[in-house]
Amino acid sequence: MEIRVLRYFLAVAREQNITRAAESLHLSQPALSKQLMELEQELGKQLLVRGKRKITLTREGILLRKRAEEILELVDKTEQEVSAEGKQLSGKIFIGGKIPASLLRAAAALRQQHHGVYYGFFSSDATDITERLDHGSLDFVVLLPPIDTVQYESVPLPELSYWGLLVRADSPLAGKKSIGPADLLPEPIIIHRRAGLQRMIAQWARTEPEQLNIAATYNVIAGSTATLVESGLGSLLITRDLLDPELDSSVRFLPLDPPLPTQYYLVWKRNAMLSKAAESLVEMLRKTE
Repeated sequence: MEIRVLRYFLAVAREQNITRAAESLHLSQPALSKQLMELEQELGKQLLVRGKRKITLTREGILLRKRAEEILELVDKTEQEVSAEGKQLSGKIFIGGKIPASLLRAAAALRQQHHGVYYGFFSSDATDITERLDHGSLDFVVLLPPIDTVQYESVPLPELSYWGLLVRADSPLAGKKSIGPADLLPEPIIIHRRAGLQRMIAQWARTEPEQLNIAATYNVIAGSTATLVESGLGSLLITRDLLDPELDSSVRFLPLDPPLPTQYYLVWKRNAMLSKAAESLVEMLRKTE
């Protein structure tokens, strides 16, 4: 499987049309079709469903698209790092996850000192960005604890946020100033799917994760958190920093009591060979610890 052919495949997946993809690649349509057919023969799987109006991906095609994106990101990243060796500090730093203000300030400060440094930000859930970190297509990810200290190194970021429960304004809990373990346990909740976070909440509530009344889990919340809670499915367990400063009048945010503070960490693979630019970003953050 050649890198060149993976780029061809991604162009077709993006355009959903052989003709448009061929034009973007400056190839003839027959030549591109032949390359794709040979790729399918090499893998022994159908990757594309060739419809009258557009091309869609099979299940195997969707998997290949994801892996091809990761492979090409890693190839491009490696080329940039190798070409930057021995030159003035430069190169692209790839960071996944939510980017707190302190990390943005450090990134900006590093770029002010070294204009050849620039950044690639990737937004997704913790599972996806950690997988990309393990594969090498990301240099860093930003995670909430718990952090696996066996596999990863990390630097704490200074911002603190507090866990709480987003409830409907007409909920019996809405009149409270805070939420205690006795309030949380019977309440249907919507919680992040990450097992480590669920264990942390259960530990705070002095129970086991299986005893939490979980109505739904999420990886990334798209759209309005108020709408999610208003549905009646459950109350949303979330940190305050992930909500708008001004909440919709239909919901209330109640902090957990005893308070459960948390902070984000910049995380990278233990014993990873970081680029000089990436190492400089870590050094800058450590100076502010």
